[in-house]
Amino acid sequence: MKRYKGKLFMIALLSLLSTSCNDFGDLNTDPTKSANLDASKQLTLVQVRFSGDLEVNEKLAGVMTMPLVQQIGGIWLNRYGQMYIKSKPYLTSLWDFTYGNDVLNIVDAVERTKNDPTQSNLNAVCRIMKVYEFARMTDLYGDIPYFQAGKAYSEGIVRPEYTAQEQIYDDFFKELSEASTQLDVSKDPVSGDLFYNGNIGAWKKFANSLHLRLAMRLVKINPTKAKAEAEAAFNAGLFTSNADICMLKHENVQNDYVDYRGNGVSVAFNQSEVIPRVCNTFIEKLRNTNDPRLKYLVKYYLDIPYKPFDRTDVTEQVVAKIGYQGVAKGSYIWDDWMSGIDIEVPGRGTVTLTNNEQKAQLDISMIRNNAPFLHLTYAEVEFLLADAAKRFSVNWGGDAESHYKKGIAAAMSQLSLYPGGPVIPASEINTFVQGNGFVPGRELEQINTQLWIALLMNGPEAYANWRRSGYPVLTPAHNPDSEETAIPRRFEYPLTEQEQNATNYNKAVQALGGSDSWLKNVWWDKQ
Repeated sequence: MKRYKGKLFMIALLSLLSTSCNDFGDLNTDPTKSANLDASKQLTLVQVRFSGDLEVNEKLAGVMTMPLVQQIGGIWLNRYGQMYIKSKPYLTSLWDFTYGNDVLNIVDAVERTKNDPTQSNLNAVCRIMKVYEFARMTDLYGDIPYFQAGKAYSEGIVRPEYTAQEQIYDDFFKELSEASTQLDVSKDPVSGDLFYNGNIGAWKKFANSLHLRLAMRLVKINPTKAKAEAEAAFNAGLFTSNADICMLKHENVQNDYVDYRGNGVSVAFNQSEVIPRVCNTFIEKLRNTNDPRLKYLVKYYLDIPYKPFDRTDVTEQVVAKIGYQGVAKGSYIWDDWMSGIDIEVPGRGTVTLTNNEQKAQLDISMIRNNAPFLHLTYAEVEFLLADAAKRFSVNWGGDAESHYKKGIAAAMSQLSLYPGGPVIPASEINTFVQGNGFVPGRELEQINTQLWIALLMNGPEAYANWRRSGYPVLTPAHNPDSEETAIPRRFEYPLTEQEQNATNYNKAVQALGGSDSWLKNVWWDKQ
């Protein structure tokens, strides 16, 4: 888990490919690729862009997925996800900015290190990163260009075919199994790795834990395969503590749209005059179980526009007067208007809190520029093992309830990874764990609701697991501005695909039933 420093790499493959053959030496040079591009730098770029690219993460997390699963909402930009108002630019930002940058680089990095014994570990790491990158894409869109993606320069494929999601997943499992086996501490050191600083053992666990996450996606569409792949992941070796968490520690930089050093998800929160509020759905899930995270994650502040870190915490006084109030799932911050209340602020005397200041926000530790992005956590692994134990009647290192309780403890403890984040006392964790055991018949709901809480700030994954499991049970938002009355199940394809890759686009749409609708389901999201 390495913090990166200094200027980022901007890789321009076109400039590296624009060479001419003027001497005999060029006869032995592959004209379709650069002979000297460093794949480790491509890995660095792809890793930092995944969570640092503000253009993608602002739309993907803040505008769409976190509001879709009712974790945040209230401000004007949130309405697209919160109230199901369709906007192609927000639905297609990930596609538009990932295929031409991250996919291009990680596909090229895998190819240029393939069959090179001096870069065996680097190749394995890039293969894992390639799966991780494509998984986010296919889980949101469904069938996507996969086997032919990123090969316009190397193979001249400018209109790639779409691959069925089932086939993509088959390849994911193959790639993760092979890459995990390929990793060898006795072989080449891996440089440029921002996740684990080249730690081969850590990458093995990440590959296997990612394998588990993807295996459990299939529980509705193919439970037999889901169980087999999950078992293979468990046997290969998963995360066993919070020390294994895959995260990127970002710099304390206020990102713009070309600087990736800050956490793009967190920066998206603190750019606007009004910061997103916590959704009442999230607050109620914490409050109804006496979850100690309520007082650590949900806060009231005196608002200072555009200065999210200069605000005064007034949580204690406000909670004493009105309790915890966020925004309703279908409401803007100015709906359900609240009259001003007076509190005493040291050095300022009596202050009247406005309506906005009475709508709760996330603790500022979660939205700092240098907040880490948690890619995959030990807590998630434990919750997925709990789900598997209950669903498949297996005992992989423990029964369902023991994995569930470990997941809760890990999820609470991981909050301390955020700068200035809460350190929840062990006594509070133990009290909650002991008081929230399984309720017969509701085990899967409890497991996946806890995973939804643990996935706060990782909107795409929270959205994927909600579709996979059906939990927590979310009632769709209803608002006069809404275009739909059901929660969307996928993202729609870009118009550029319809215009420039029409033949392959149309085949993908036919596989959806003839309509590129966000109410359609991806392959594994069987109802």
